[in-house]
Amino acid sequence: MRNRDAEILGKLQTDGERAMHLMYQQYYSMLSLKALRYVKKEEVAEDLVQELFVDIWKRRDNFNITSSLSGYLQRSIVNRSLNWIRSNKIIHEEIEEQTLNRVDESKADKTLEGEELEDFINSVIDSLPEKCRLVFVMSRFDQLSYKEIGTKLDISVKTVENQISKALKILRANLEKYSKI
Repeated sequence: MRNRDAEILGKLQTDGERAMHLMYQQYYSMLSLKALRYVKKEEVAEDLVQELFVDIWKRRDNFNITSSLSGYLQRSIVNRSLNWIRSNKIIHEEIEEQTLNRVDESKADKTLEGEELEDFINSVIDSLPEKCRLVFVMSRFDQLSYKEIGTKLDISVKTVENQISKALKILRANLEKYSKI
């Protein structure tokens, strides 16, 4: 454990305010950026980090970790971010742009105006089952490997593969139907 982490953890029970101040200085920016990577909204990312610090403050008398403080905080903020995504059924704003890039632009220009296609793709992604949508977003837009997704969601790599295949099949089928209209 790094000296600064040991100092923070040592002061947490004896001088909680000082320990929290040091933890905030050391980790707030990094944790906010990490959360932002998942939730894509700065205010939400900052709120999640604040909530993490408040939870630690509430548990300061019994707060005991054996691993590194940095590792604990990073793992906690990733879990909080994923839980927020699940509970709010968030679809990252980037999905529209990145999904459009995967659609054959000439077909899209002939059959739909850009806004109509975006609305349609968003509605298809919205209609994906929650787990399928979350795995798809993490793979295609957060660019996590199947193994990383499996670890974060506590599912097998095979399940990740199946969920990605399912999402792509649904997207292709719906885009094909829509282009014929």
